[in-house]
Amino acid sequence: MHTRCFFAIFDSMQRLEINQKVLSKNDEIAKRLREYFKLRSILALNLVSSPGSGKTTLLEKALPILNKRHRLAVIEGDLRTENDALRLRRLGIDAFQIETWDACHLEALDIERIIPKLADDVELLIIENVGNLVCTASYDLGEDYTFVLLSTAEGDDKPAKYPIIFLHADFFILSKIDLLPYLDFNPDRCRDALLQINSKIEILPLSAKTGEGLEPFIDTISRLLAEKKSNDSRL
Repeated sequence: MHTRCFFAIFDSMQRLEINQKVLSKNDEIAKRLREYFKLRSILALNLVSSPGSGKTTLLEKALPILNKRHRLAVIEGDLRTENDALRLRRLGIDAFQIETWDACHLEALDIERIIPKLADDVELLIIENVGNLVCTASYDLGEDYTFVLLSTAEGDDKPAKYPIIFLHADFFILSKIDLLPYLDFNPDRCRDALLQINSKIEILPLSAKTGEGLEPFIDTISRLLAEKKSNDSRL
Protein backbone atom coordinates (compact mmCIF):
# COMPACT_ATOMS: atom_id res chain seq x y z
CA MET A 1 0.00 0.00 0.00
CA HIS A 2 1.34 3.44 -0.88
CA THR A 3 2.32 5.58 2.12
CA ARG A 4 -0.02 8.39 1.07
CA CYS A 5 -2.94 5.98 0.79
CA PHE A 6 -2.16 4.45 4.19
CA PHE A 7 -2.14 7.82 5.96
CA ALA A 8 -5.34 8.85 4.19
CA ILE A 9 -7.11 5.74 5.51
CA PHE A 10 -5.62 6.22 8.97
CA ASP A 11 -6.73 9.84 9.08
CA SER A 12 -10.24 8.89 7.96
CA MET A 13 -10.50 6.18 10.65
CA GLN A 14 -9.20 8.54 13.31
CA ARG A 15 -11.71 11.25 12.40
CA LEU A 16 -14.53 8.67 12.42
CA GLU A 17 -13.52 7.45 15.89
CA ILE A 18 -13.32 10.99 17.28
CA ASN A 19 -16.70 11.88 15.78
CA GLN A 20 -18.28 8.75 17.26
CA LYS A 21 -16.93 9.63 20.71
CA VAL A 22 -18.23 13.19 20.46
CA LEU A 23 -21.72 12.04 19.42
CA SER A 24 -21.75 9.33 22.08
CA LYS A 25 -20.96 11.87 24.79
CA ASN A 26 -23.57 14.23 23.36
CA ASP A 27 -26.20 11.49 23.43
CA GLU A 28 -25.43 10.77 27.09
CA ILE A 29 -26.00 14.39 28.03
CA ALA A 30 -29.11 14.59 25.83
CA LYS A 31 -30.55 11.59 27.66
CA ARG A 32 -29.86 13.33 30.96
CA LEU A 33 -31.58 16.48 29.70
CA ARG A 34 -34.59 14.53 28.47
CA GLU A 35 -34.99 12.93 31.89
CA TYR A 36 -34.75 16.34 33.54
CA PHE A 37 -37.36 17.84 31.21
CA LYS A 38 -39.64 14.88 31.89
CA LEU A 39 -39.22 15.20 35.65
CA ARG A 40 -40.06 18.91 35.52
CA SER A 41 -42.76 18.55 32.81
CA ILE A 42 -40.87 21.02 30.60
CA LEU A 43 -41.66 20.93 26.88
CA ALA A 44 -38.39 21.42 24.98
CA LEU A 45 -38.50 22.39 21.31
CA ASN A 46 -35.58 22.53 18.86
CA LEU A 47 -36.06 25.17 16.15
CA VAL A 48 -33.84 24.58 13.11
CA SER A 49 -33.38 26.25 9.72
CA SER A 50 -30.90 27.78 7.33
CA PRO A 51 -29.68 31.29 8.21
CA GLY A 52 -32.27 33.93 7.39
CA SER A 53 -35.33 31.70 7.24
CA GLY A 54 -37.10 33.78 9.87
CA LYS A 55 -36.75 31.83 13.13
CA THR A 56 -36.19 34.85 15.36
CA THR A 57 -38.85 36.95 13.63
CA LEU A 58 -41.33 34.12 14.14
CA LEU A 59 -40.44 33.98 17.83
CA GLU A 60 -40.81 37.76 18.13
CA LYS A 61 -44.40 37.46 16.90
CA ALA A 62 -45.41 34.24 18.65
CA LEU A 63 -43.71 34.39 22.05
CA PRO A 64 -45.47 37.46 23.48
CA ILE A 65 -48.74 35.52 23.01
CA LEU A 66 -47.32 32.25 24.32
CA ASN A 67 -45.71 34.06 27.26
CA LYS A 68 -49.19 35.06 28.48
CA ARG A 69 -50.23 31.41 28.53
CA HIS A 70 -47.08 29.63 29.66
CA ARG A 71 -43.90 30.35 31.62
CA LEU A 72 -41.24 30.08 28.93
CA ALA A 73 -37.58 30.65 28.17
CA VAL A 74 -35.51 30.68 25.00
CA ILE A 75 -31.96 29.58 24.25
CA GLU A 76 -30.39 31.32 21.26
CA GLY A 77 -27.50 29.81 19.31
CA ASP A 78 -25.26 31.85 17.00
CA LEU A 79 -21.58 31.91 16.16
CA ARG A 80 -21.25 35.52 17.34
CA THR A 81 -23.24 38.33 19.03
CA GLU A 82 -26.23 38.43 21.38
CA ASN A 83 -28.40 40.11 18.76
CA ASP A 84 -31.20 37.54 18.71
CA ALA A 85 -31.39 37.20 22.49
CA LEU A 86 -31.55 40.99 22.80
CA ARG A 87 -34.44 41.13 20.34
CA LEU A 88 -36.44 38.75 22.53
CA ARG A 89 -35.44 40.34 25.83
CA ARG A 90 -36.90 43.63 24.62
CA LEU A 91 -40.25 41.81 24.51
CA GLY A 92 -39.92 40.60 28.10
CA ILE A 93 -38.81 37.08 27.16
CA ASP A 94 -36.16 35.26 29.20
CA ALA A 95 -33.57 34.63 26.48
CA PHE A 96 -30.10 33.14 26.93
CA GLN A 97 -27.50 33.52 24.20
CA ILE A 98 -24.91 30.86 23.37
CA GLU A 99 -22.06 31.95 21.11
CA THR A 100 -20.66 28.80 19.49
CA TRP A 101 -17.71 30.55 17.81
CA ASP A 102 -16.56 27.88 15.34
CA ALA A 103 -19.37 25.36 15.80
CA CYS A 104 -22.24 25.33 13.29
CA HIS A 105 -24.67 23.77 15.77
CA LEU A 106 -25.63 23.63 19.41
CA GLU A 107 -24.69 20.59 21.47
CA ALA A 108 -26.39 19.01 24.46
CA LEU A 109 -23.64 20.28 26.76
CA ASP A 110 -24.45 23.85 25.70
CA ILE A 111 -28.05 23.35 26.77
CA GLU A 112 -27.10 21.67 30.05
CA ARG A 113 -24.95 24.66 31.00
CA ILE A 114 -27.96 26.97 30.66
CA ILE A 115 -30.37 24.83 32.70
CA PRO A 116 -29.30 26.22 36.13
CA LYS A 117 -30.13 29.73 34.86
CA LEU A 118 -33.77 28.90 34.07
CA ALA A 119 -36.53 30.05 36.39
CA ASP A 120 -37.95 27.29 38.57
CA ASP A 121 -41.39 27.55 37.01
CA VAL A 122 -40.37 27.34 33.33
CA GLU A 123 -42.63 24.92 31.48
CA LEU A 124 -41.71 25.68 27.86
CA LEU A 125 -38.13 25.85 26.57
CA ILE A 126 -37.53 26.85 22.96
CA ILE A 127 -34.05 26.31 21.54
CA GLU A 128 -33.30 28.38 18.46
CA ASN A 129 -30.43 26.45 16.94
CA VAL A 130 -27.60 27.87 14.86
CA GLY A 131 -28.66 28.46 11.25
CA ASN A 132 -27.64 25.20 9.56
CA LEU A 133 -29.47 22.23 8.02
CA VAL A 134 -26.55 19.78 8.11
CA CYS A 135 -24.71 19.69 11.44
CA THR A 136 -27.85 20.33 13.49
CA ALA A 137 -29.29 17.02 12.29
CA SER A 138 -26.61 15.03 14.13
CA TYR A 139 -26.88 16.54 17.62
CA ASP A 140 -29.67 15.51 19.97
CA LEU A 141 -30.41 18.30 22.45
CA GLY A 142 -32.82 16.34 24.61
CA GLU A 143 -35.75 18.04 22.89
CA ASP A 144 -39.27 16.65 22.72
CA TYR A 145 -39.89 17.88 19.18
CA THR A 146 -37.93 19.40 16.31
CA PHE A 147 -39.41 22.15 14.15
CA VAL A 148 -37.61 22.81 10.88
CA LEU A 149 -38.25 26.04 8.97
CA LEU A 150 -37.91 26.59 5.25
CA SER A 151 -38.60 30.01 3.78
CA THR A 152 -40.15 30.41 0.34
CA ALA A 153 -37.08 32.40 -0.68
CA GLU A 154 -34.82 29.34 -0.36
CA GLY A 155 -36.13 27.06 -3.10
CA ASP A 156 -38.66 24.23 -3.09
CA ASP A 157 -36.00 21.53 -3.53
CA LYS A 158 -34.44 22.09 -0.08
CA PRO A 159 -35.99 18.95 1.49
CA ALA A 160 -34.62 16.80 -1.34
CA LYS A 161 -31.15 18.37 -1.03
CA TYR A 162 -30.94 18.20 2.78
CA PRO A 163 -33.09 15.18 3.66
CA ILE A 164 -31.64 14.17 7.05
CA ILE A 165 -32.92 17.13 9.07
CA PHE A 166 -36.36 16.83 7.46
CA LEU A 167 -36.41 13.11 8.17
CA HIS A 168 -35.81 13.70 11.88
CA ALA A 169 -38.15 16.68 12.24
CA ASP A 170 -41.64 16.47 13.69
CA PHE A 171 -42.99 19.72 12.24
CA PHE A 172 -42.26 21.61 9.04
CA ILE A 173 -42.83 25.36 8.96
CA LEU A 174 -43.02 26.93 5.51
CA SER A 175 -42.23 30.54 6.36
CA LYS A 176 -42.59 33.80 4.44
CA ILE A 177 -45.61 32.58 2.48
CA ASP A 178 -46.49 36.24 1.85
CA LEU A 179 -43.67 36.20 -0.74
CA LEU A 180 -45.15 33.37 -2.80
CA PRO A 181 -46.69 35.67 -5.46
CA TYR A 182 -43.24 37.09 -6.18
CA LEU A 183 -41.19 33.87 -6.27
CA ASP A 184 -40.89 30.71 -8.33
CA PHE A 185 -41.32 28.58 -5.21
CA ASN A 186 -43.74 25.69 -5.84
CA PRO A 187 -45.43 24.67 -2.54
CA ASP A 188 -46.82 21.44 -4.01
CA ARG A 189 -43.43 20.31 -5.28
CA CYS A 190 -41.89 21.11 -1.92
CA ARG A 191 -44.64 19.24 -0.05
CA ASP A 192 -44.31 16.17 -2.28
CA ALA A 193 -40.54 16.01 -1.76
CA LEU A 194 -40.98 16.51 1.98
CA LEU A 195 -43.60 13.78 2.39
CA GLN A 196 -41.48 11.32 0.43
CA ILE A 197 -38.81 11.80 3.07
CA ASN A 198 -41.07 11.99 6.12
CA SER A 199 -44.72 11.07 5.63
CA LYS A 200 -45.58 11.78 9.29
CA ILE A 201 -44.31 15.35 9.48
CA GLU A 202 -46.91 18.02 10.26
CA ILE A 203 -46.86 21.04 7.93
CA LEU A 204 -47.49 24.58 9.17
CA PRO A 205 -47.40 27.30 6.49
CA LEU A 206 -47.20 30.82 7.89
CA SER A 207 -46.08 34.40 7.49
CA ALA A 208 -44.65 36.17 10.52
CA LYS A 209 -45.01 39.44 8.62
CA THR A 210 -48.76 39.25 7.96
CA GLY A 211 -49.67 36.90 10.82
CA GLU A 212 -51.22 34.31 8.49
CA GLY A 213 -50.84 30.85 10.00
CA LEU A 214 -49.42 32.21 13.26
CA GLU A 215 -52.36 31.10 15.40
CA PRO A 216 -52.14 27.41 14.35
CA PHE A 217 -48.41 27.48 15.19
CA ILE A 218 -49.07 28.92 18.65
CA ASP A 219 -51.95 26.51 19.28
CA THR A 220 -49.76 23.57 18.24
CA ILE A 221 -47.19 24.46 20.89
CA SER A 222 -49.88 24.87 23.56
CA ARG A 223 -51.32 21.49 22.58
CA LEU A 224 -47.93 19.78 22.79
CA LEU A 225 -47.33 21.27 26.22
CA ALA A 226 -50.74 20.12 27.47
CA GLU A 227 -50.05 16.62 26.16
CA LYS A 228 -46.64 16.58 27.83
CA LYS A 229 -48.08 17.57 31.19
CA SER A 230 -50.89 15.04 30.87
CA ASN A 231 -48.53 12.20 29.96
CA ASP A 232 -46.04 13.05 32.69
CA SER A 233 -48.76 13.24 35.34
CA ARG A 234 -49.66 9.61 34.68
CA LEU A 235 -46.19 8.36 35.58
